[in-house]
Amino acid sequence: MARKLKTYQTSLGFFDLAIAAPSMKAALEAWGADSNLFHQGAANESRDPDVVAATMAKPGVVLRRSVGSVGSFGEHADLPTDLGAGARAATADRKSGGREAKKPPSRPIDKAAQRKAALVYEREQSRRRREQAREQAATRKEQDRLQRAVDKAQAAFERAEQEHAKRAAVIQAEADAIEKRSQAEDARWKEENERLGAALRRGSPGRRVVRDLPERSNPGHRADARRGGGASKDNA
Repeated sequence: MARKLKTYQTSLGFFDLAIAAPSMKAALEAWGADSNLFHQGAANESRDPDVVAATMAKPGVVLRRSVGSVGSFGEHADLPTDLGAGARAATADRKSGGREAKKPPSRPIDKAAQRKAALVYEREQSRRRREQAREQAATRKEQDRLQRAVDKAQAAFERAEQEHAKRAAVIQAEADAIEKRSQAEDARWKEENERLGAALRRGSPGRRVVRDLPERSNPGHRADARRGGGASKDNA
């Protein structure tokens, strides 16, 4: 069964606002109020037949008119032309609080229109809830799609990182092996160089060895040594 609607009225900024809603809480949410205007005396239930008729014709819709005016409410309203007078009237309305709402209506309120408005309000609320549910489902679907894309990219990155680590490890192992071979070759050559140098010194008694053999084998050095030896024989 549709909840009975009531007409609530307040003044915010340059406009008087009115709405047909099932509760004060629903009215505050529709107005976008961040405090309880009813407790502050800035909002009240309206029993003005004209205001009730206007809100019941469009239940759940915030209607407005220039602040302090006595014109009819509508979905759109012009700014007040006399802001000073409007502000004074709005202040007076807020100070009067709910007393104005207790005035007897000038004509009876259409109960059938109220019931119809309540049904329209419930249908509209149901439609909004379904629309909101669809929007939320679409949002979740899009979020899931994006998350899957992120997960896929993350997995690809981790695989590539692991592959890079493996290749880098292989390269490092090869570099370490080459370094060990190089060190072993340096040690071997040092030992052989000392041995050959000692043999060369023993084979040339009384002669000063000009220099030790180079640390690395060099064909050019050996050729120079041979040429030098031939020249010494000729001189002898």
